[in-house]
Amino acid sequence: MNILFATPECAPYVKTGGLGDVSAALPATLASMGHDVRVLMPAYRGMKISGEVGDAADIPAYGPWPAAQLLPVRSDNGVTLLLLACPALYQRPGGPYVDSGGRDYHDNLMRFGFLSRIAALLGTRHSPCADWRADVVHANDWPCGLAPLYLAQARAFGNTAGNGDQPVAASVMTIHNMAFQGVFGMDSAEMLGIPHAWRGMDGVEFWGHLSMLKAGLQFADAITTVSPSYAREIQTEAFGVGLDGVLRARADRLSGILNGIDTRIWNPAEDKLIAQSYGPGTLEAKARNKAALQSRCGLAPDPDAMLFGVVSRLTAQKGIDLVLGGLKDLLARGGQLAVLGQGDPGLQQALQEAAKQSPRQVAVTVSFSEEMAHGIEAGADCFLMPSRFEPCGLNQMYSQAYGTPPLVAPVGGLRDSVTDAAQDPARGTGFVMDRIDAIGFEDALRRAFDAFRDPQRWRRIQANGMARHFGWEESAAQYLQVYRQAMDAQ
Repeated sequence: MNILFATPECAPYVKTGGLGDVSAALPATLASMGHDVRVLMPAYRGMKISGEVGDAADIPAYGPWPAAQLLPVRSDNGVTLLLLACPALYQRPGGPYVDSGGRDYHDNLMRFGFLSRIAALLGTRHSPCADWRADVVHANDWPCGLAPLYLAQARAFGNTAGNGDQPVAASVMTIHNMAFQGVFGMDSAEMLGIPHAWRGMDGVEFWGHLSMLKAGLQFADAITTVSPSYAREIQTEAFGVGLDGVLRARADRLSGILNGIDTRIWNPAEDKLIAQSYGPGTLEAKARNKAALQSRCGLAPDPDAMLFGVVSRLTAQKGIDLVLGGLKDLLARGGQLAVLGQGDPGLQQALQEAAKQSPRQVAVTVSFSEEMAHGIEAGADCFLMPSRFEPCGLNQMYSQAYGTPPLVAPVGGLRDSVTDAAQDPARGTGFVMDRIDAIGFEDALRRAFDAFRDPQRWRRIQANGMARHFGWEESAAQYLQVYRQAMDAQ
């Protein structure tokens, strides 16, 4: 199967969250299964690319769209990276979505509308790659949301050239986070070339505006999201962020597939970023990572103190306010806390103030470091992830792989990937809150402390987590099934 994976970010080149990790690992797994996978993403400023570079394909200017090039890069993992080179749109300081001051780029509609258009073009007979056309275009999140619409348009109006007997790729739309929807003024629909008949409630219209995510949901041949529980949750008003009705109407096309993790990178037995490698049979060596983390963070070098870790965006969505609310109890019980992340200024400041008041028990690093993230996963005793909503989450999987039982909220992928040690003592891998509030967090925290004080029970919880397999193979097989269903549904 020829698979195009269209994404605004892909690790290690550009990453702002879990989508970057998924965009690296899932295509590589699909390629290892014998499929021809190409990852389309913008050629952002400062990307460091390694691999065999092929001949660029020219894309002429067309209507409002600028001229560009597709630069193929063959990577070692069997995936061809297709870099969409358009300096006027992508060669900028800042991140993929925001400028260096943290503000959305004013022309994100054009930047990602263009990405969507090229993704769709690669699924038609007009593919810029002369010797390759996608059978399936897998669009990810709102920046690629117009790709299913453009493919449907090509199908409806004769493959964009009045030749309706030419095949057009099937489309799959994956929601990584419903909170981000790509909403712009409806006056942009003309520039984007969206037919008038598709600008209403049954098309791209969202409260008088144009939603790129809604476009993907309405016109995709199949819709997926990143965990079974989140697939159910987003069909409710509480989690659907205004699009729950659309998702209920298309429930027959919606499935939830739990994300995997890249076990080549997240494997404590082979991790070069941690102080001491270890595995299920050498779990005692994990103590050296705890000592290294305590030293790096300036925490008291106490092997008996229960060390909690957080690697997260510092936002209320991630439950950081719950961590702050429970911090007094955590410290009173003799615990320690190491935090890595950035986000809401108020939450950042509150965490930093706590670190000033208790520097031997609380350490806060406001930034992001891959090495530090690995160090926390390996060195912490327990990982905190009390998110108010979590489409999938990856850190709770990393934690279990590293023998660091997670404490999580009962939502989305957290519910699907963590087995509560109290509910299932024989197979428990962590601690699942009964409710998402201060009482639920503090109760789960108490249960975690109680388990930690029982070495035999704690070791069983660690071993259960390390025995779980969160690799991508099973999830990739489910995606292949969705691809085939999407092709059949055309």
